[in-house]
Amino acid sequence: MNQHGIQKSFKAYDIRGKVPDELDDELSYNLGLALASEFAPKRVVLGRDVRLSGQGLVQAMSKALVEQGVLVVDAGICGTEEIYFSTASQGFDLGVMFTASHNPAEYNGIKMVKSGAVPISSDSGLFALRDRILAKNYRAHAGSKGAVHYESYQSQYLDFLRANFSFKGEPLKIVMNPGNGCAGYILEKLLPKLTGDFVVIQGEPDGTFPNGIPNPLLPERRKDTSDAVKVHKADLGLAWDGDFDRCFFYDGSGNFVESYYLIGLLAQNILAGRPGGKIIHDTRLIWNTIDMVKAAGGVPVQTKTGHAFMKERMRAEDALYGGEMSAHHYFKNFNYCDSGMLPWLKLLEIISASGKNLTELVEARAKAYPCSGEINFKVQDASACVKAIREFYLSGIIEENYIDGLSADCGNWRFNLRSSNTEPLLRLNVESRGDAALMTGRTAEIGELIHNFGGEKANG
Repeated sequence: MNQHGIQKSFKAYDIRGKVPDELDDELSYNLGLALASEFAPKRVVLGRDVRLSGQGLVQAMSKALVEQGVLVVDAGICGTEEIYFSTASQGFDLGVMFTASHNPAEYNGIKMVKSGAVPISSDSGLFALRDRILAKNYRAHAGSKGAVHYESYQSQYLDFLRANFSFKGEPLKIVMNPGNGCAGYILEKLLPKLTGDFVVIQGEPDGTFPNGIPNPLLPERRKDTSDAVKVHKADLGLAWDGDFDRCFFYDGSGNFVESYYLIGLLAQNILAGRPGGKIIHDTRLIWNTIDMVKAAGGVPVQTKTGHAFMKERMRAEDALYGGEMSAHHYFKNFNYCDSGMLPWLKLLEIISASGKNLTELVEARAKAYPCSGEINFKVQDASACVKAIREFYLSGIIEENYIDGLSADCGNWRFNLRSSNTEPLLRLNVESRGDAALMTGRTAEIGELIHNFGGEKANG
């Protein structure tokens, strides 16, 4: 593995790259040596998603850790949140998940957490690991070797999910689409214990992702779930990314529901009976969340996008819940970690308690704060592009911040422009106060400005 590949694969809060050009077994082996040298763990749990490259990457890291005297538990194929759960509940020193989440099949990645499922990010050891690898700075270990055990903690994880679910309404018909990712394994064991009429499509885990990239945010990947909701006359549709740490929602008409509007709903559910509780949210789309959190007696707190940054702020604030409009939902009672299973179980509770369907729950909120959804652009010089757009709107900006990219409040509308932490993209989000035409117009206007700056729309 050359130094350029190593540098490129280390992102702000995980490792991500194309296999084998940017991430291979050699890098995974060296990362194992670096982990042992940096953190001196005694017990480490490893897991992987369904990607075909995952097993080799796990075996390479296991070899390095064993050489350093570490006891390795290989949990096999699982979801990212299962590794978070296992690390915290079983007292591991480190947890490592091999996944590229929503990226195409030829990619893989590595997410790492310390004891208690505390993430390892760029400012808490991730770049130190990179620098150890580049310098080949590993500790000498003269003691006995470790060993590899094979054990899954899935049954305990399933018990946790069931213990956090209470639904007393009429059974719903729900279409579920794991996208051939890891969620299929969990649904197979979870659904028989739940009341409802469940229709699972693309449920067979398959690392080649025969039905397409496991990213439900892509417009072309929404159609299968939407069509199935209509065909089966379902009340609700659900879809997951490859490692199921994100869940996406469709209403009974098969319409994709922006995850932004779920944050306020989940926050109000969790704040019930707990006034003054803090709710963490990202900066991309904020007005609806702030409105609903305050109405429920909570305290909204903005922070930077990204699972490591969200979790760090949640711990610092002792927040009850955190939500990103990209469909990451974080829960205090889940070690401040994100889950792709708890959100839909909580939504069923909300539907049960309110007597309303998903359309009725979000329709008024979407009208009050219409949003563009995230639009991605490929731009050569993202920083210069953001600066030029700020200058264009400067006279109309009432308030701005740089918590994460540029957030600009222009009175009746606002926008956020930020560079992705994991991909070479500039991401745009626009919202307005009850004026869909204004939101649409400003979105098109900024898109044109980016285009004039040499940018072009991109998927992902």
